[in-house]
Amino acid sequence: MLNLEIMPGQLGVRPPVTKPHPGFYPQVGEARFRKLVDDHYELIRDSDIAFLFPVNDEDDFQQAKNNAADFFIQICGGPDYFNQHRGEPRMVGRHAPFRIDEAARRRWLEFYAQLLPQLVEEGIDEAYVQSFWDYINVFSGWMINTPSA
Repeated sequence: MLNLEIMPGQLGVRPPVTKPHPGFYPQVGEARFRKLVDDHYELIRDSDIAFLFPVNDEDDFQQAKNNAADFFIQICGGPDYFNQHRGEPRMVGRHAPFRIDEAARRRWLEFYAQLLPQLVEEGIDEAYVQSFWDYINVFSGWMINTPSA
């Protein structure tokens, strides 16, 4: 059974992170991976963290979805689309302009926690899905750049 518990994140703490299992991306495939990210962003669109995303400009919002999908596809062993289109990820720096606190991070993770069980239901190996969760659960903590209110 998936363990989608959100570990605490803390400003300035960057624990070691392990990339998702190399079998995850091949099982999910590019189209389903992009749908996962698209569904995640659609949950964000009307949420309390929408202010962190360009939800008022459909072209920019679509580009943000594409960038996120490209990053995760690359991290999970797929084609290096992110590097091709945006250069090295350097995600901490890319997120620096946005005020991300622990509450926003948790909310972002909650949306993935809603979506990931669907992958298991569709036949994706549960251990692979867990490895993706474990990656985003840790790595998202690196993006915290604002003290909690």
